[in-house]
Amino acid sequence: MFRQLATALPPLTGSLTPADAVFTFHPEQLSRWLDEVWAQGGISAWPNVFNSTNVPLGDPAAVKLTQIPNNLLAESFKSGVGSPTGTPPFPPPLGYNPPAPNSPPPVVPLWDHMFYAYLVESTGAVEIFAEVVRRYVVGETLPAPSAETMAWVRATEELFFRDPPLFRVGGLTSQLRPDARVNRRNAYWRMFGLDLPHPAPGIDGQAWKRDAGAASNIRFIEIWNELLRQVWLGIENERNTSGSNPTDASYIGYLCQTLAEMLRLRRLGGMLSREEFSYGCMLNWFHLTVGYESAVVRDLSANAGVSGGNPADRLATVGARVGVAPSRQARELFELASLVSPLLWAIELGLFDQQPKAELLYRSSGISAPAPAQTMNRIIDLWQSATGERVKDLAVTTRHSTNQIRSAQPAKLLPAGVLSGASASAAPTTNGQRRVAPRL
Repeated sequence: MFRQLATALPPLTGSLTPADAVFTFHPEQLSRWLDEVWAQGGISAWPNVFNSTNVPLGDPAAVKLTQIPNNLLAESFKSGVGSPTGTPPFPPPLGYNPPAPNSPPPVVPLWDHMFYAYLVESTGAVEIFAEVVRRYVVGETLPAPSAETMAWVRATEELFFRDPPLFRVGGLTSQLRPDARVNRRNAYWRMFGLDLPHPAPGIDGQAWKRDAGAASNIRFIEIWNELLRQVWLGIENERNTSGSNPTDASYIGYLCQTLAEMLRLRRLGGMLSREEFSYGCMLNWFHLTVGYESAVVRDLSANAGVSGGNPADRLATVGARVGVAPSRQARELFELASLVSPLLWAIELGLFDQQPKAELLYRSSGISAPAPAQTMNRIIDLWQSATGERVKDLAVTTRHSTNQIRSAQPAKLLPAGVLSGASASAAPTTNGQRRVAPRL
């Protein structure tokens, strides 16, 4: 959300970046603005555009029953931040902007899918910037900050490292779930069957797994990898004019439908909707921080060296300042997060369930909208590089699994072929061939 806001605000003078324009808002304004955005419904406002009944938030009332009352939003609760104007494309990187009958699509900010939050948090950004904030507020071991950096420090601490004001959408800690780090891991485990690749400081055990019980999508990564593998098969064989073409668009549509049903099962009644919004906004804030040569980046001498440099390089330099190393795959993870978020929203809305639409995921020639296939190609490249999962290696048709549950602290984001919590007996039969993960 904050990255969207940064692109919508008028440019500032001097050396201040669009990110600094967001960071200089008072944290109370930003907190209220998030409630205003939540009340607009985000993705739940879009299904009518596609003539779809699928509401990814789990229930149309998920927002209505949890938002600040409309009269307060319209009167005494206004943030003063304002809202971006114009019609946002949907999904942004996939080139879709479908017309609605008799009216344009709603101008509603689309917040990020929870997988975006998982991927960005896997870079180590939260731990690094938590240490930056801590050092600035308890001592003087970092370079002297500018006023803009101290505004960022205050807003970061107020918004994400303290109990939020009562009754706000981000109020997700309480006496019953007091640790925000555990709460985020619990949400990732339930939605994707995935833990973060780095340990949780000061936390013993894996409470986020125990509390979730059996209701976790431990097959998500298995189905996701198979989808990427089948889409790559389609990309490789798209221009075949002779010989066999093993591409199966109906199977790709089936995999998309399976992923959508799996994710929506975790959303019944609006479960995890506030968590998804809040955690996505939090990780969006840190992504925005290193997305520009912002004041805090400059004050920590973490400039990437060129205009429009890479966020991972800035994060690594900031991490070196405070002694916390980011993930070695941070560069891939930042880019993946931005691309995968709208793709998963589109999958949950059923855009690719049927064969003609599923073909858009790998066809880039002879059609008017090649953007989906181009985006999928980039996602596959980044995913294979970040995780080591050989989704392009179509010669690998037999994979072996281990009966061990994957450690909560793997060496990297996703060890190649290890299915989170899956056993060999749980390996699925896919398209007539049994696929099992390789033994490490």
